[in-house]
Amino acid sequence: MERLVLKRKEFTLLQAFIYQHIGISLGDHKIYLVQARLAKRVTQLGLESFGEYYDYLVADKRGVELEYLSSLISTNVTSFFREQKQWEFLKSHLSSILAHTKGRLRIWSAACSTGEEPYSLAMFLAEHIPNFTQYDIKILATDVSPKVLKTALSGIYTHKACMSLDEKYLRKYFSPVRVENEACYRINDMLKKQIIFREFNLVTGNYGLFAQKEFDIIFCRNVMIYFDKPTQSTLVERFHTMLSKEGYLFIGSSEALTDMKREFKPRSASIYQKV
Repeated sequence: MERLVLKRKEFTLLQAFIYQHIGISLGDHKIYLVQARLAKRVTQLGLESFGEYYDYLVADKRGVELEYLSSLISTNVTSFFREQKQWEFLKSHLSSILAHTKGRLRIWSAACSTGEEPYSLAMFLAEHIPNFTQYDIKILATDVSPKVLKTALSGIYTHKACMSLDEKYLRKYFSPVRVENEACYRINDMLKKQIIFREFNLVTGNYGLFAQKEFDIIFCRNVMIYFDKPTQSTLVERFHTMLSKEGYLFIGSSEALTDMKREFKPRSASIYQKV
């Protein structure tokens, strides 16, 4: 069978579909990336072109294929304790945050991928809060991709995925397990109980689900770079509404809230506090 080639017209259709249903804004130069990521799926379905795949997506009223598409298009590069300076900032301000919230802490990991970020948060809090289990702490972890959430829910990671972790964290918060004869590590249940995993699309999701919720900290790192400016602005406004007074928003090191100075004040690189 000849190698599938994504024609410009087909790309334009998929580009619009992905923006409408997933919220990711793909520039015209992303045509080869989309071709590379979707070609295998098109072949698996027994389809002969990307145009047929687009028709398949539109005809799928249950949204099953949309979930699969989300997993293929989303970039899920993550690791434990990414962006060390942010963790140092959180450590230095943790006591004042807890005093302000009176021991009740609500955190949202808004694009949790395979779970390293929310589990890092849980380990960090357990490590730096005396009598951690006596506090009222909950971490909501969401992602658009059901595939990566499955890994996050399992809490099982390969040796390679854990290479960035300090040895003491592995010993204290993980148990060794074997999965298909591969050495892996499983996060302890004590930390898993602190986290609620849910599928959620930051662009098209129903924010009415958060009507009665208020977060003290929101992590949304390296996500907004995939959205256009209007979508970024809308998302930041939603985060501002959902944060408690003086709550913190952590974003990626390559991102900035340059147009949002009236609503947030910068506290450190890629860290903002609600005004």
